[in-house]
Amino acid sequence: MTTTTKPPAKKRAEPGTATATTPPAKKRTEPSAERAANPFLDAELYTRTREYSPREAIFSKEMKAINERGAGKRNRDPLQAPSLQPLLGMVKKGLSLKDMFGKIIAGTEKGLWEGWMETFGFEIRSVNYAPTGKRNAVIALDLGISSKANALFAKEGVPNWRSLVVEDCAELKIRHATEKTPFDACAVFYLDK
Repeated sequence: MTTTTKPPAKKRAEPGTATATTPPAKKRTEPSAERAANPFLDAELYTRTREYSPREAIFSKEMKAINERGAGKRNRDPLQAPSLQPLLGMVKKGLSLKDMFGKIIAGTEKGLWEGWMETFGFEIRSVNYAPTGKRNAVIALDLGISSKANALFAKEGVPNWRSLVVEDCAELKIRHATEKTPFDACAVFYLDK
């Protein structure tokens, strides 16, 4: 005669008492060193998308991709940045943008600097006005939908200029719209640092 033994029955927790069970360990995903992809870096894709989508929708999608990718920091000097090359030869107020940057570096005609930069959609955030020494200028290019640079880049046939500029800039500053403040985005470059 064979006898079988039953395994011991599990004890049930009494009502009102908690059981001590440890949850399974969650796997932490390490942040990737690789930057997010920006499909708008492809000018052909940008143009095709622009043909069937409203301007505001494309702008919103591009800015989302730019924000996720961040500043490329490839060339923080506006005179050397490949994305700004189409603007450097443009003449406004009797001077090319390259000549304007040259005068800022040289420290001449200081009273005209802000006006010059405005015509191209730039803003001087800080600069050394001292007669000698480096200018250490922080220059921000407006990336907004109504930026003055938009028409200038369109004239040169560069529809996806925002994505290209952000790949070169040193910093990307985005302030999202609220009830009291409008959306604001700019790409920051350093001149004569």
